[in-house]
Amino acid sequence: MSAGGQGFGALLRQFRVNAFLTIEGLAEASGVSVRGIGDLERGRRAAPQRRTVAALADGLKLDENQRDQLLAAARVGRAGDFGPVAVRTFPRGINDFIGREHELVSLATLAVGNAVPGADGAESAGAGSRPVVVAVSGPPGTGKTALALHAAQKLADRFPDGQMVLDLRGMDEEPPSTAELMLGVLKAFHVADAELVEAGPRGQAALYQNLLADRQSLLVFDNARDEAQVQPLLPARGRAMVMVTSRRVLTGLRNVHRLSLGEMAAEEAIAFLTGIIGEERASSDPSALSDVARQCGYLPLALRLAGSWLATRAGWTVRRLADRLAVEERRLDALVAGDRTVSAAFDLSYRQLTPDAARLFRRLSVVPGPDAGVACAAVLLAQDLLSAEEVLEELVEAGLLGTHGDRFRMRDLLRLYAHGRLEADEGREGGEQVRADLYRWLLETTIVAGRWFEPGHGAPPASRQELVDLSSADLARRWLQLQGINWLAALHAAADAGDHATVVEVAEALHRFSDQWIFWGNWPDVFSMAARSAEALGDETSRATHLNYYAWTLIVCESSPADSLPVSGQALAVALRTGDVPQQAGSSYYRAWAYRNLGSLAEASDCYGRAASLLESAGDPHGSLQCLLGRSLNLLTQGLGAAALDSYQRTLSFLDEAGDLMEPYIAGTSRVGIVSGIGRTFALLERWEEAIAYLNAAIRLCDDLGNLSVKSMHLCHLGEVLLSAGRETEAREAFHACVSLGSDADPQRLLEARVRLSRPGSVKSR
Repeated sequence: MSAGGQGFGALLRQFRVNAFLTIEGLAEASGVSVRGIGDLERGRRAAPQRRTVAALADGLKLDENQRDQLLAAARVGRAGDFGPVAVRTFPRGINDFIGREHELVSLATLAVGNAVPGADGAESAGAGSRPVVVAVSGPPGTGKTALALHAAQKLADRFPDGQMVLDLRGMDEEPPSTAELMLGVLKAFHVADAELVEAGPRGQAALYQNLLADRQSLLVFDNARDEAQVQPLLPARGRAMVMVTSRRVLTGLRNVHRLSLGEMAAEEAIAFLTGIIGEERASSDPSALSDVARQCGYLPLALRLAGSWLATRAGWTVRRLADRLAVEERRLDALVAGDRTVSAAFDLSYRQLTPDAARLFRRLSVVPGPDAGVACAAVLLAQDLLSAEEVLEELVEAGLLGTHGDRFRMRDLLRLYAHGRLEADEGREGGEQVRADLYRWLLETTIVAGRWFEPGHGAPPASRQELVDLSSADLARRWLQLQGINWLAALHAAADAGDHATVVEVAEALHRFSDQWIFWGNWPDVFSMAARSAEALGDETSRATHLNYYAWTLIVCESSPADSLPVSGQALAVALRTGDVPQQAGSSYYRAWAYRNLGSLAEASDCYGRAASLLESAGDPHGSLQCLLGRSLNLLTQGLGAAALDSYQRTLSFLDEAGDLMEPYIAGTSRVGIVSGIGRTFALLERWEEAIAYLNAAIRLCDDLGNLSVKSMHLCHLGEVLLSAGRETEAREAFHACVSLGSDADPQRLLEARVRLSRPGSVKSR
């Protein structure tokens, strides 16, 4: 109460009446809204801040004594008599909140931007004010509510007219109506029953909007079902801040800020678990704690359940829980605390899906890789691309799929749940058939895409109708690389099922493509698997072929030339037994390559000689070209500059004379090697300008081919030649260009370039 015994509202009304002003007149004179003045006079709103009192005093033209009385009444009102009308429902469990720093900063920034005074310095919610609405979305269990409540606690002081948390119960079968929710807000802000009756059901929406327009309040609308439920609840004007949490993305909401939550960072997840079980227990086995966090998918709900499990079982080691969670089939069953389970949280979202979306959701669990495209979804649904894309978008909107570019990704625990739904809803045999159909499509498409790079194949027939556009080599390459994990898993499944003919056919189709993606890391697996399948089929020609390809992977992909010699030796034995001259030549060629890399140059020369003789007798221009190129490189490695230059030039003539007999891709890659070799040979002869010109030409040819791993090798060659020529600045540019290729570069060349950049002047050309 004020010194004179009057509350702020009564004193304000007395001063207004004495000034012969209506509420509208005072609003116009002070800049404070009509609704705000009315609420202050009736005591339904907290006593205002000093600058609002000053604005009212100016509008009333109060003298100094009267102004002091009004300010004193406001201070007393803020101290207790008229505390902020607010519902402060902050559930237990958010005091251990960890992480989400970026999101918290974003919310704080939005709150600061919202809480600015009007142009006249008053805190009124003028006509130009706009509420801040933030939609916080994410899959089940990502901690949306915890984030919103934690942020609301931290930001509460910025919203003196009240804070309220309202559960919209969006996951209920029959969530409350908009009218019920509005009425709950109005009552929470102490709107008189008489005023509610006077407004009636039809007028309560306007009453609701007027209430929020005149208050700087913070509202958390938790667990929203969809846009239709939320939109009428959003204030249209004023300086309120609203956080809406929902599993759905709520794409249809307009003029909102969006925060999308995923899993926690690994270090945040570990800190979260540590806070639950205690530092001593967590530090006793950091590796086990890290495993538990990873097995929980870094999902806050799963982490909380795992932490609660450990906290209530003091005799358990962290490793014991990690081992329990390591069994995928039991993981979701293990993530339980009392009546709370991860599966139950997922069930709520799954039950709200349309039949097509539910079917696709559970069937996506058979995709072996971390993501899938629209074509994959079309196969799983047996629908066209447009229909499949619509179903995918429903899953994204429902928060059950994430996106990465044009790919769709399901999180680990959701995948386990989806697999359980697949077996429950379609049966074990049905699930296996879904997987088999997908794998068959993956391998069929892999064969078509891989054959783009094989002599005699190229583009698929124009009449072929495919879910994937493979009309160019670049599109085929992109698909093979994006789907690498998926088609490799399908290839393993074919081998395990004894479908050896398919394994051999796929590996054969990928032979030339492997040159495009040398450092993928799985080519030894592909070609060794094909060699075993060929042996199971009794096809000795294919067996020798794929043993030779396997030897290549050990030399080039694994940098293990010594390990390749027994493999190429086995290929040679098979080829000799069957009289297969091309594979005898191939074995000799790969043995020469291995010996050269091992520094056994005499043995390499002998093997190149045998390979050349065999290839010439077999009339194989492609093999002969590769053999000529290898012999030239062997001479260069021996330091025989003149002989190497002559050999490279004869190899270039052979390529030019072969013309159309040479498959374009083989001709292109071979030309890169020849031109680069000539450049390196000129460097050996210290003819620097010619050397640099040829190496730059080789790099341009790499760009034409789109082969970045090979380009990285020739950039390193150029850098070393430039160093030897005393042109250090240009050398650094070449090494920087190599490093900029990143993961597309040959890892060994990437390392070399980084070493050169650290001390380029100390490294001599090889």
